[in-house]
Amino acid sequence: MPRPDSDLPETTGAVVADRPAGDLKATARQTTDRLVGQVREQVATLKDQAGGRLRTYAEERKGKASNLLDDISAVIEDAARSIEQRLGEEYGDYAHRAAEAVSKFSGKVREKSVDEIVADGREIVRKSPAVAIAAAAVVGFALVRLLRNADGTAGNATDGDGD
Repeated sequence: MPRPDSDLPETTGAVVADRPAGDLKATARQTTDRLVGQVREQVATLKDQAGGRLRTYAEERKGKASNLLDDISAVIEDAARSIEQRLGEEYGDYAHRAAEAVSKFSGKVREKSVDEIVADGREIVRKSPAVAIAAAAVVGFALVRLLRNADGTAGNATDGDGD
């Protein structure tokens, strides 16, 4: 039966035999450390690239969100005028204040950087997590309603054509 190390190339046996075990461990550690360093550098590079792309995307969405908030403020303002006519000035005043609050919030979103908005959001969650959870639930509910209405509107539009 051949010896187990006979499957190795002749030069490998000589290199292994000539080196003390401590040198081999040190070489392996150095190689491992070098590889780990290279992996860390690549991960850091990818992280920076992803962060840059995410920031660009967030800035674009921030602009669209500001515009949407302005539109919502205009809708609330129109509703406020209607409420004033139907229910009185006192009730219309509440709606006007709501429209003003949405408009101010839109301005703040437009003025702040994405990093500032994220920091503000973290601070709100840290100070009052229950309010943050409730707000997330309300926003989620509103989005579901909006999407369902959009689907229903599209379905009604095609049904009305008689197709």
